[in-house]
Amino acid sequence: MLQIELVPDLSHCIETVVKREYEGTLKQLLVTAEGNKELEEKAEMLQLFLETMDFKKLRAESEKYLVEGKTVKFVIYTEGMAPKYVMQVVS
Repeated sequence: MLQIELVPDLSHCIETVVKREYEGTLKQLLVTAEGNKELEEKAEMLQLFLETMDFKKLRAESEKYLVEGKTVKFVIYTEGMAPKYVMQVVS
């Protein structure tokens, strides 16, 4: 199962981090000579995450820890066709 780890900070919220990761993945796909199944899956997962998540809620969940100086990591994955995530707080 493909999992993607994303780490927002006070300068870049989770939505911005996901968008940048998605754009970077698309760029990698464009320069890849042969089809890369893992990159394709990653791009699809990120796109689904962008289209379906409530980023206002995700920001509220993560920013309270970021303000305290803690590191927040989102691990995103799919369950069936639905994007899911686990938020981990590292002191």
